[in-house]
Amino acid sequence: MSQISKVVGHRIRNYRLQMGLSQEELAEKAGCHPTYVSQIERGEKNATIESIEKLSTALCIPMSKLFEFLGGSREDDRDYPFLCHELVSSLKREEQKELYEIIQMIQRYKNR
Repeated sequence: MSQISKVVGHRIRNYRLQMGLSQEELAEKAGCHPTYVSQIERGEKNATIESIEKLSTALCIPMSKLFEFLGGSREDDRDYPFLCHELVSSLKREEQKELYEIIQMIQRYKNR
């Protein structure tokens, strides 16, 4: 499968985990089969736009969140803003806040 399918699937998984949902619960909310959700999350299936819409609605996020920052860099370049976004978005809200506070402390230390 394409890299985009893997990234979108990974993001769906991250948002699902942030909400504390199992694949089965997400599938039920979205009207999809749990196996299909699993395959999408692993990047094994190319999800249809309709499926992505159902999943994003079930996750209470706009579809655009699943496609942010995709397709702008070459594979041999390290796109650190993209990598940071992916890392932070995989964390729970409280962990995101803690990480942000740590980054702020580092910035304050560097600017002394």
